[in-house]
Parts: sequence; structure tokens; C-alpha cells
Amino acid sequence: MSYLALYQSGELLQRVREAYRRLAACDLCPHDCGVDRIKGERGICGAGLKPKIASANVHRGEEPPISGSKGSGTVFLSGCSLKCIFCQNFPISQLGNGTEITTGELAARMIRLQRQGVHNINFVTPTHYLPQILAALWLAIPLGFRLPVVWNSSGYEKVDCLQLLDGVVDIYLPDMKYAQEGNSLEFSSAPGYRDVNRSAVIEMLRQVGHLQLDGDGIARHGLIIRHLVLPGRRAGSRETLEWIAGHVGIETHIALMNQYFPAHRAVSSDVLGRKISVDEYDEAVVALEELGLENGWVQEH
Repeated sequence: MSYLALYQSGELLQRVREAYRRLAACDLCPHDCGVDRIKGERGICGAGLKPKIASANVHRGEEPPISGSKGSGTVFLSGCSLKCIFCQNFPISQLGNGTEITTGELAARMIRLQRQGVHNINFVTPTHYLPQILAALWLAIPLGFRLPVVWNSSGYEKVDCLQLLDGVVDIYLPDMKYAQEGNSLEFSSAPGYRDVNRSAVIEMLRQVGHLQLDGDGIARHGLIIRHLVLPGRRAGSRETLEWIAGHVGIETHIALMNQYFPAHRAVSSDVLGRKISVDEYDEAVVALEELGLENGWVQEH
């Protein structure tokens, strides 16, 4: 079922209401802070009641099926449920840079990007604003919004919250950051990341299936997994890729990223205070090839 069908049946409005009820004792992410965001209380992510965005622009630097020839309509949301010490967008994700707007204004930004000709609307770090995004979509549809919706997240998601997005999100673009608990705690303050993340990816696959492209090579539906290789094998790249091959399927599209560099608090880290080496990235590429994961993208050194 598409978001248009959900809107026409009244189901989308019901999901908006259900999602907003969860803000009274916020449990939208695995931290389960329990704060009353309706009254202005803020939890780990730093988000309040209104959506806060850093930018809403045409972006051409995503994976080729997302950016295509016309760009992706990317909405960068402020705050994050993770506290990655190496986050390259830390002024947005952790310092909270951005502007609070209403859901009506967010809907208007979506319509404006659609008029600019983008291929999709791409919500970046959206987890903690799930209710507001659903509400903005509900407001945007009668204004003519029709683009595919991309959910571009850390992958630290609860399955029951993702189920509110079933039929709403067309393309899931999650990270799979870690294979070991100690690293997710030390570097991202994300307890249980591996198991939470894997359950989330399985749910995403159930909803949208594997990546489907149109005749121009533009993503219309499906799953793309991002994995950032970290220094010292701290991401557990081979283990994560083995899990993907065994549980998601070798047809999965994977963006294997080598652009790690020490940012934010990682500059003073003994472990993450350097770029990854050529050998470290090549090791992950070899694992990708050995496991038969042929769909997706590797990057030049």
C-alpha cells in the first residue's frame, strides 16, 4: 500500500495520531527516554515538539540511484539518537544547529523541493522526528506531493516504530555501523546497536524489498545499506557483511564507504584518531567480493 492509499483510507491520519501519542513519554528510539516532548522536555536526541531542520536543499552526493541526474531533495534534521564521537555532521547532530519550524512549513519545503525537480525527498537522521514527518506528509499530499520518500538513518531503530512507516517510506537507506557491542557503546553511546540494527534492517526489507530502479536507473523502491569502514576493524566489517549475505541476501545493494576521517571528538582518540588505511578498506572490499555481494558501490581511495 502506498502513502496515497494510506491517506485516502484515513490510515495515515491514524498513524499520525498514534505517533504523536508516543511523544508524551517518548519511546521513538531504543533509548526510551520517556520524556514528555509535547511539554517541551528533551531526551538524548535533543529534539522537542517541533521539527528542527538544518537545511532542505537539492543534494547530488548520494548514491547514484538516489541523486540521479536531478538530485535528491535532502532534508537534514537536527539532533540524533546516536552520539558518534567521529560524526562529520556533529554541529547538526549533536550541537543542535538548525531552525525549528512547524509541520506545515516542513510540508511546504517538501513541495518546494518537488517543484525543483528532485527525484525524491530524503529525510536525513529522521528517527526522532517520525511523528512530525508523518504529519508533514499528511499535509503535503493534498498540496500535490507525490515523490518517493527516502528514510536515511543511523539504523538504530525500533521495529514497532518502523511499522508506522510501512507503505510510507519507499526507500530505506540505513547505516550498519557496528558488529560488536563494546564499539557501539564506546564510539556512539548506542547500547544494543548490533541486534537493534539487524532487527530494523530485516523489518525494512520486509516493507520495501530489494532495490528496484526505473528505466533511468533511479531508485523507486527498496533497501540500500551503508557501511562505513573504521580504523582498526572497529566497525566489524567482515562480520556485518557476512550477516547481510546470510540474512538479507546477496542481492542486497551496499554502499561500502571509505571516507572515514577523524572529526569531532575522534581527533583525540587513540583508536579512531586517524584515517583508514588502503589495506583496511581493501580488506572490506575483498570480504564483499568473497561473499558474493556484487550489488552496490565501492569507493576509490
